[in-house]
Amino acid sequence: MKNQTKHTDESGPQTVTEFIKVQNGQETIQIGFTNQKISAHAGLSTFASYLHWHRFKYRLKACLPVRTSPNALAAEDLALGFISGILAGAKKLAHVAYLRRDPLVAGLLGIEAVGSQSSFSRFFQGFKTGQQNSGCFEPLWQWGLERLASRPGGYTLDLDSTQLLHEDAHQKEGVRTGHTPRGYKRCYHPLLGMVAEAKLVAGFWLRPGNSRCDNNVVAFTHELLRRLPPSIRLGLVRADSGFCYESWLEMLEARRLAYIVVGRIYEPVRHLIKNMTRWQRTELAGTEVAEEIYEGWNWSKPRRVVLLRHLQSRRPQAGGKLLLDCPGYVYQVLVTSLPLTVSALEVWRRYNQRAGSENIIKELDASFALPQLCLTKFYATEAALSLAILSYNLCVLFQRHLGWMHRVTASTLRFLIFTTGGVISQSGGYTTIRLAVPKGPDRQWWRGLLEKITCPFRNCVAVEQRPASTGL
Repeated sequence: MKNQTKHTDESGPQTVTEFIKVQNGQETIQIGFTNQKISAHAGLSTFASYLHWHRFKYRLKACLPVRTSPNALAAEDLALGFISGILAGAKKLAHVAYLRRDPLVAGLLGIEAVGSQSSFSRFFQGFKTGQQNSGCFEPLWQWGLERLASRPGGYTLDLDSTQLLHEDAHQKEGVRTGHTPRGYKRCYHPLLGMVAEAKLVAGFWLRPGNSRCDNNVVAFTHELLRRLPPSIRLGLVRADSGFCYESWLEMLEARRLAYIVVGRIYEPVRHLIKNMTRWQRTELAGTEVAEEIYEGWNWSKPRRVVLLRHLQSRRPQAGGKLLLDCPGYVYQVLVTSLPLTVSALEVWRRYNQRAGSENIIKELDASFALPQLCLTKFYATEAALSLAILSYNLCVLFQRHLGWMHRVTASTLRFLIFTTGGVISQSGGYTTIRLAVPKGPDRQWWRGLLEKITCPFRNCVAVEQRPASTGL
């Protein structure tokens, strides 16, 4: 930086008081200050309009605990400010509080103000029990599911667990040493339920990092199934090996729900694989299948078990486990209640579609602050994480409202819509926002976007996902 000499331009607008000259390598640029109201997040007006259209503030007010302090911000105001902060890219409560500087966000959301870091901290510390969290957030999970239309073939419910690493959080409740893909680390070990076709999260439970994989999976699944609206019929339930548990399988069978779950490769299963002689080739070069009606893992009855092995030299990217007794292959074990009319290879293919839910978890980690949010109290952390995940759901439902068939990530939405700047003024008795959008296709696209958001008819014409000028 050169020539940092202050210079006042008396001929400039009254809001500009002084300039600092800097060099960009080609020319001198003058940088000054203005008192004019300008928002870096004027594009959030689209999302705020969507929330107002659904009267979401009043739904929050009906679910969240009432704050008794006369000077405290209302719970629904804090929740809306937190959701907007997450959508704007915040990773911590302090990041969310930075939105207080924006002159537009509170007015867009219809709230008194965006909370400070301490306000958010006190708000989440008010969540003290799992029962309180379930009672608060269950209507909000259910509200999102009610936005889905019924499907002839039903929906697929994917269940999974993940690890949220917090190696330096030694004083935080629930952060315990547990097994993670990076070895034994201090973490949380939460459960998630996801509707695969809609890419929507149906529920979330936080667990301590040292929890067993099958800890609370039956109660968690019971809660998920209870909150599904009548219009949502399940065609299939999929889960990883942490759910391969007799009580969980019995529960699904009692409800006559079809399932595919990864089987744990214990010694009896290793023996079964080692002595299996009826391997059949498939149309996939290097992949062979076999199946048995097998009673294992302390089951009360035999069940259908599908075995797969992938030749590493032909399918180096295939997932599975290596067995020392059977070198050269990686093995997978799937337990299913699907009828024999569904081939073993088709069972495997249906399970592999679960990769979409893995992508949901990756996006929650990357764009919705799941690995970063960690408060002192365990249930306060669960409440903050639940609200962050509900922000993800609102992002998905917002895109469905726009008629977008293919979902884009939150980071794309931020660059495309939410972080569009704007100038705020008063004109004709109205608060006026002038978006910083160049003339041409971009303005036409934005006009269509705003008309779609404010249209009272849900089946109005969908908006293109990107302006034509982006070339994407």
